[in-house]
Amino acid sequence: MHTVVRSQSREVVIGPDQPFCIIGERINPTGREAFGEALRAGDLSQVVIDVEEQVALGAHMLDVNMGVPLADEAKLLADAIQLIQEHTDLPICIDSSIVEALEAGLSVYEGKALVNSVTCERERLEQVLPMVKEHGAAIICLTNDETGIPETAAERVEICERLVDIVCGEYEIPIEDMVIDPLAMTVGADPQAVLITLETISSIREQFDLNMTLGGSNVSFGLPGRHALNAAFLAVASHAGLTSAIMDARRAEVVEGCRAADLLLGRDEWATNWIAAHREAQAAAS
Repeated sequence: MHTVVRSQSREVVIGPDQPFCIIGERINPTGREAFGEALRAGDLSQVVIDVEEQVALGAHMLDVNMGVPLADEAKLLADAIQLIQEHTDLPICIDSSIVEALEAGLSVYEGKALVNSVTCERERLEQVLPMVKEHGAAIICLTNDETGIPETAAERVEICERLVDIVCGEYEIPIEDMVIDPLAMTVGADPQAVLITLETISSIREQFDLNMTLGGSNVSFGLPGRHALNAAFLAVASHAGLTSAIMDARRAEVVEGCRAADLLLGRDEWATNWIAAHREAQAAAS
């Protein structure tokens, strides 16, 4: 199954037979105090820097979040998306928990966006899904509901089934426009967390053949050597059936890990992308 997103001039295809889709996570003020202050003051210059850094290291899409307390998130998100579209043709993942901000972002986006995200909570679904359908966007659906984050893979898969029934059955959004988040939790807090996520990924791939994404750095939170852990996790998750991740596209070792997995798992025939990326890196270094 292929999930297609596009900007005005570029198309990205997410699928199990495609290169792993790298969604750059950097345009987000969470944990970035100076960036948040600048956004509150209406200064979006750092956004352009974040775009350029992620594009240079190989992001296929850019996640854009403008969730700054005490700011007009809807206006900031719309302004940021318009600015980003002036500096890159990469498709955008519009990321907000505020319905009005999602609507503002979708209204100025030129292409088919990926919306981040909905849970399996009826109120949230009723607010977001009509908007997604109206704009012809794709949607990330998280495998948690009103009860919180399920502890087992079986519970997450059951929520995935409910999401399919609602998103596709009730709202008639094409199933290929659903991207499931199987939920990645930190292994530092639960030694079984990654195994549960991998089991969830494998089961969803087998039962629904849906594309999946997640927060690629969640598994390493609170631990040293995070980039090595993230790279290893994304490689094994890719083998299990994960087809994209919202991740730090500025970290060469993590991006290279995803490209290496593509080659080793038969998604980069004759190492075309692997060789091209290394030639580009050598040229940039010289």
